[in-house]
Amino acid sequence: MRDLHNNITVDKALETIVVNNDSEGTGEVIDLQGFEAAEMVVNVGESGDTLSGSVKFDLILQEGEESDGSDMAAVSDADDLIGASSSTFQTIAAASEDGAVYSVGYVGTYRYIRLYVDVTGTHTNGTPIGAVCVKHRDRHIGTTV
Repeated sequence: MRDLHNNITVDKALETIVVNNDSEGTGEVIDLQGFEAAEMVVNVGESGDTLSGSVKFDLILQEGEESDGSDMAAVSDADDLIGASSSTFQTIAAASEDGAVYSVGYVGTYRYIRLYVDVTGTHTNGTPIGAVCVKHRDRHIGTTV
């Protein structure tokens, strides 16, 4: 089939929660076995704090080979990303940047990826953030992975 629905798989990448610190912003490890590409889609709600250069969030795409995420590191090769020039694909440091959806594509060679929300400064009230990973370019069209 040539429709989108039958050619993608969607995984939860980050449970939608109010993020106040780095540990809350560590996403699920996504297994890309059987797929050649993925799109990380992040929904950022309205911040409960006044965002600035010293109170901000960086959305970072990480990659690794371990299923437990123990070797995850920021994507180092910009050629592995679509729609961004570095693993920090969005910085949210102003009210005009929250309440939005951001995404980055991945075509790298690592089996596992995840979203990491790097929190800078004191976030007393936090910001709701959630994410999904859309896996596509199935290596075995017509099979379920």
